[in-house]
Amino acid sequence: MKTILALFAFALSVNAADTAIDLAAKLSALQQDGSSLVRLKMLTKGLTLQLQIKQRRTAKSTEVLYQVLWPKERLGESVLLKKIGNQAATGTVFVPPESLRKIDMNEALFGSDLLCADVLDNFFAWPNQALVGVGFVNRISCQILESKPGKSDASNYTIARTWVDVQRLVPLRIEKHNAVGKVIRRIDSGRVVTDDIGRYVPLGLTVTDLRSNTVTELDGSKLKHDVTFTDAELTLTSLK
Repeated sequence: MKTILALFAFALSVNAADTAIDLAAKLSALQQDGSSLVRLKMLTKGLTLQLQIKQRRTAKSTEVLYQVLWPKERLGESVLLKKIGNQAATGTVFVPPESLRKIDMNEALFGSDLLCADVLDNFFAWPNQALVGVGFVNRISCQILESKPGKSDASNYTIARTWVDVQRLVPLRIEKHNAVGKVIRRIDSGRVVTDDIGRYVPLGLTVTDLRSNTVTELDGSKLKHDVTFTDAELTLTSLK
């Protein structure tokens, strides 16, 4: 009974004007936050990598460059991912001193449980959005937003469900479904903090591949906006 009352009270507290489309649009806009510089630690399958990420995310394009800072033997190894307008997403990996190759977007990022396509995917911009219920993540009440791609949206997933803390506008859990409706990837947010421009963001993420039951931990240590990258910094030439 208490749970039912809590869910009812939460539903009433959500702004009535926030339809599924409204909520998705707000989350999409937060992803399109211009240029930023990120440093994080990736722990996956017994491997630890220190990474630097340069990214530019707008409504028209997404460009993300991952560069390995540590361990020393992998220093300079890089992955460049791009999605421009309606063009197909592209990816390139550079391994010093001279190895440069195109990668499939379904390839795992540095061997982790995160696909290269996951980095560029903005399912909040998909045309089909619905609020399908309420739930709790770490005892925090969330609206569950269900996103489905349109005919022109290339994606590995047919459904993405997001548990949204609407008070802070933070996705606390994301579950991605394959073509037969099975959840194959789950992304859980860690501790939520305020970033350098005053938004609430998760300090870390846990990515679980439910097919292999393997887990990747992403722990952020630095996030800076209002940085400037030249076009040359986000090209194949810059990887070298």
